[in-house]
Amino acid sequence: MSQSPSSPRRTSVSRNRKKWRSWWLKQLHSWHWISAALSLVGMLLFAITGITLNHAATIGAKPVVVEKSGMLLPSLRRMLTAPHTPDTPLPAPVAKSVAATVGLDPAGKSVEWSDTDAYVALPRPGGDAWVSIERATGRITAETTDRGWISYLNDLHKGRNAGAAWAWFIDIFAGACIVFTLTGLLLLQLHARHRPTTWPIVAAGLAIPVLLAILFVH
Repeated sequence: MSQSPSSPRRTSVSRNRKKWRSWWLKQLHSWHWISAALSLVGMLLFAITGITLNHAATIGAKPVVVEKSGMLLPSLRRMLTAPHTPDTPLPAPVAKSVAATVGLDPAGKSVEWSDTDAYVALPRPGGDAWVSIERATGRITAETTDRGWISYLNDLHKGRNAGAAWAWFIDIFAGACIVFTLTGLLLLQLHARHRPTTWPIVAAGLAIPVLLAILFVH
């Protein structure tokens, strides 16, 4: 039996398709597991804190408030009597003395200046803090509030008062999750013909939250 002239071409095309599919699968698997490894701990943290945030009203937390006080040296007190523009940070020597006295560092923080005092808000995840200095007497008053580790983790979930480094982490983590889900979707597509329930399950994953939002979220 003679071979069709187009058979070698079809064989070559089929071989190229298999090579391309094999290369594409390898790339997808690589990006999938790398993104999974990068986002694993973060995803676990955000999943757990998603539950704690959803039940925040039923999870009790008793804030612990600590107050401290002290006095500035007269030489430093004079630095507070000079006029200051709004939000100007404390002079560096004053901020250093406050940190040594009450354990809260106001260096570089925005200050609310009034005729009587200088107030520095120092919010943080899971709590709050502030420092107030009487401009005339140099008396330092500080207060720290700790609402517990669950509140701390919840605030990390929201990025509340966590700083620029944590904000960058959230963005990078979100990017890794996007890569993880998109590569997972493409892998599902490549394997779907051997798994007939793939797309019904994916459709259910989309339909369930949409229906809940339409029917029960008002």
